Amino acid sequence: MGSQEVLGQAARLASSGLLLQVLFRLITFVLNAFILRFLSKEIVGVVNVRLTLLYSTTLFLAREAFRRACLSGGTQRDWSQTLNLLWLTVPLGVFWSLFLGWIWLQLLEVPDPNVVPHYATGVVLFGLSAVVELLGEPFWVLAQAHMFVKLKVIAESLSVILKSVLTAFLVLWLPHWGLYIFSLAQLFYTTVLVLCYVIYFTKLLGSPESTKLQTLPVSRITDLLPSITRNGAFINWKEAKLTWSFFKQSFLKQILTEGERYVMTFLNVLNFGDQGVYDIVNNLGSLVARLIFQPIEESFYIFFAKVLERGKDATLQKQEDVAVAAAVLESLLKLALLAGLTITVFGFAYSQLALDIYGGAMLSSGSGPVLLRSYCLYVLLLAINGVTECFTFAAMSKEEVDRYNFVMLALSSSFLVLSYLLTRWCGSVGFILANCFNMGIRITQSLCFIHRYYRRSPHRPLAGLHLSPVLLGTFALSGGVTAVSEVFLCCEQGWPARLAHIAVGAFCLGATLGTAFLTETKLIHFLRTQLGVPRRTDKMT
Repeated sequence: MGSQEVLGQAARLASSGLLLQVLFRLITFVLNAFILRFLSKEIVGVVNVRLTLLYSTTLFLAREAFRRACLSGGTQRDWSQTLNLLWLTVPLGVFWSLFLGWIWLQLLEVPDPNVVPHYATGVVLFGLSAVVELLGEPFWVLAQAHMFVKLKVIAESLSVILKSVLTAFLVLWLPHWGLYIFSLAQLFYTTVLVLCYVIYFTKLLGSPESTKLQTLPVSRITDLLPSITRNGAFINWKEAKLTWSFFKQSFLKQILTEGERYVMTFLNVLNFGDQGVYDIVNNLGSLVARLIFQPIEESFYIFFAKVLERGKDATLQKQEDVAVAAAVLESLLKLALLAGLTITVFGFAYSQLALDIYGGAMLSSGSGPVLLRSYCLYVLLLAINGVTECFTFAAMSKEEVDRYNFVMLALSSSFLVLSYLLTRWCGSVGFILANCFNMGIRITQSLCFIHRYYRRSPHRPLAGLHLSPVLLGTFALSGGVTAVSEVFLCCEQGWPARLAHIAVGAFCLGATLGTAFLTETKLIHFLRTQLGVPRRTDKMT
């Protein structure tokens, strides 16, 4: 498969992911806004911080390294060994869920049962839901490796929507169930997610069209189960060693990703109510990152991993592939920078209004607006880091991944210390400031790797981080105009003034996007040719 074809598949995966996730996220956004009006801050804090941390930590430690290692291999591999390796995530997940569940029940502060009932049941069911989700890991990796364009997005979005509907129904009709509601909804979510993959592959491999799918390494659903391979080796030991390297890195990356939740959970720097407000703002602030940046990062990580040979100098690889990778990286950096700057500039003036519409006075008063404004800056760093790391981790050799682990260790330690100190000094905003600091260090590390990777080639993909002075001036002017508009029109002047404030923002946004369209012609060409052109080959497989 040529680099252009792989690029086309990755672009289709990203663009379809964007469109479908926007649609499904809007539905869940409305449902969640409805649910928030029936909950206390304490329940939100326990569910969204304490129990979700148990679930995400179990999944991350059990599968993240396996995903990265198994998606990095080329097309010539024994998929039976890869699938066997992936099935090891299930017993690993059982171990982590039991171990972490014991910590959550025995070592951490237990919420007041009169305020947050059924905490122990919540811990058990959230841990169980993580194990259930791991049952679908071989299906997920196979779908990602062969770029099944819409399957992942539809399965995850459908599961989230059904979970939100079930949660809204139970909150409305059985509010006294407490954590039973969210625990059952979480278990329902993971069950539906796994069933979507199992049902899809069962129908696909059992249909007459399956004989035409020559690229698939399996011919029937039982081939996805653990089996003894022809050469006698149960797993591919090269992939297993790479998995161990990624596991060490994943453990540290999890601390960086969920660091503020670990500090809140283990050091008790915020009460459950403040934790709830922070997490709601954090989820709202990261909504665009999940909608736009995550599908792009996941899709183009696969592209870079397939086009480039891991650990091999750019001058020693096929120059056509190296050139395509450089052009794509430059365009992705430019896209991430523009999207991040737009969110930062306009998010500052519209944070309070967004929180008031989403959750009412519980969010728009107090520290909520300051938190969301700070998070808008963090989103800019998230956007750039997602693109730089997806290239870096796809191109690094095993030895370079191991060396990077030491950097991650230092970052993890500094993040925990910095989070604790900044939170004591300036409250929950300290978490975001600590995240910004560490994200800046991670971006610097990735930029240095990219510079070294291309320094002996004629390609300069880091040029994607340069913007024209005219566009930068437009951003600055828009930020000033919307800030003045907020002072005079929002948010205590009633809905006519709010609508006028929104109109001012819409005009400034239109002017900014128009300027970007005229000045960033290279990026526009990339978007038109790779993300905007419908293809007859778009399908589920």
